[in-house]
Amino acid sequence: VQVVESGGGLVQAGGSLRLSCKVSGAILSTFSGASMAWYRQAPGKQRELVASVSPYGTLNLADSVKGRFTISRDNGKRTAYLQMNSLNDEDTAVYYCHIDSQYIRTEQSWGQGTHVTVSS
Repeated sequence: VQVVESGGGLVQAGGSLRLSCKVSGAILSTFSGASMAWYRQAPGKQRELVASVSPYGTLNLADSVKGRFTISRDNGKRTAYLQMNSLNDEDTAVYYCHIDSQYIRTEQSWGQGTHVTVSS
């Protein structure tokens, strides 16, 4: 199993980005039965949960991104997304995707991260 994030980059404050998280090597039932989450880690700070979506579609968003970010998933494509709107400089961080499944080892459940830089 491999988790690969994409879609990061440099964006001006107030702009938008859409991150994608592709999970390869997982069968449909494993992916669809897993929770998917996005975390981020800013320079000098701890990694924090940004958003998650359960197998049943229940969403959880950090207070700092409510109303601006949304998470979604496409089980058929084994992909999760993070739509980020109204970005500000506090959103600058490395964004990591995580798949939470009993069938996937922890060391395989994280991607390498994608950088998001918001310029003001």
